[in-house]
Amino acid sequence: MTKSNLFWLLATVLLVTVAPVEAQQFGKVPRIGLLTVGSSTSFPTRIEGFRQRLRELGYVEGKNIVIEYRYAEGKEDRLPDLADELVRLKVDLIVVGGGIATLAAKKATSTIPIVMAVASDPVGSGFVASLARPGGNITGSTLINPDLSGKRLELLKEVIPEVTHVAVLVYRGNPASALLVRETESAAQSLGLQLQILDIRASSDELENAFGIVKKGRSKAIQVLSSAFFAAQRKKIVELAATTRLPAVYDTSLYVEAGGLMSYGVDIDDLYRRAAVYVDKILKGTKPSDLPVEQPMKFEFIVNLKTAKLIGLTIPPNVLVRADKVIR
Repeated sequence: MTKSNLFWLLATVLLVTVAPVEAQQFGKVPRIGLLTVGSSTSFPTRIEGFRQRLRELGYVEGKNIVIEYRYAEGKEDRLPDLADELVRLKVDLIVVGGGIATLAAKKATSTIPIVMAVASDPVGSGFVASLARPGGNITGSTLINPDLSGKRLELLKEVIPEVTHVAVLVYRGNPASALLVRETESAAQSLGLQLQILDIRASSDELENAFGIVKKGRSKAIQVLSSAFFAAQRKKIVELAATTRLPAVYDTSLYVEAGGLMSYGVDIDDLYRRAAVYVDKILKGTKPSDLPVEQPMKFEFIVNLKTAKLIGLTIPPNVLVRADKVIR
C-alpha cells in the first residue's frame, strides 16, 4: 500500500469514528422557550439578566442555543396558545415568568421541563408537590416570603403614622392571590390596620374604578400585591396613584422606576439570572424533579423622592436611610 493510499485510509477511518461523536455533541442546538404575560419591553432588565447569565455559562444565543420568545402583550388569554406553540416547536425546555404563564405551560405539557423564573406560590397553585421535592416536570424559583407583606405595611405606617385603613389591590387571575391576601390580612391585624380589598379580575379598565373607590373611602394608602399582570400595567397604576395622591407601596422596583412611591420586595432580576442556572443544569441532564425550588435570597427597598414631593409627602430620615436606592 502506498503512503498516499494509507493516508486516505486513515482519514476515512478517522471520519467514520469521529463524525458521530461530533454529531452527538454539536448536531442539535438546544432550543428553549421563554413565555411571559408581558411584552418584549415590559421587563427588559429581567430578560437581559437571564441572557447574560446564560452567556456566562457558555451559551451564545444563535450559536449553541436558540431562544423562542413568546410574549402575551398583557393579554393572558393568549398564554395557552403561545404555550401550545412552544410545545409544537418541540423546545427542550420552557422558562416561564409568573404564575399565569406557569399554569399555561403546565397545561400544555407534562413532559417538557418547565423552569419558573418567578412564581408566587408554586405549591399552593399545584405546580410542584413541595419546594424540596417538586416532582413532575416543573422547578425554579418562588417569591414566597410571608414577611414581605408585613414589611410593606410597616413602611406605609412609618411614612404615614396616622394611617388606619389601607387599600389592597389584588389580581385574582394570579393563582397565588388567595395566599397573598391571607398573608397581608395577617400582617395588617398585628399592625392594627383595617384593609380594603379590591379585586381586579378581567382587565386594566377595572383599575380606574378601583382607585376611584379608594379615593372615596377611608383608605389613605394602597398596597399593590404581586402580579405579572399588574407589573405589565405598572405605568397606568402609578399614574392613577399620582392622580389620586395616594401613597402606594409595591412589590418590585419596576413600579418605582416608573414613578411609583416605594417598593420593597424580591430582586426579580436576580431570579431570572438564577433561572439560567436551572436551564444549564437541565440541559446537562438533571431532571427538574431533582432540582429543589429555591426561595428568594436578595431583597431591595427603593424610594422615589420625586413622587413623594408630587403627592405632598415627606419621607422620614429613618426610612430613607434604610433604602437600597433613592430616586431624587
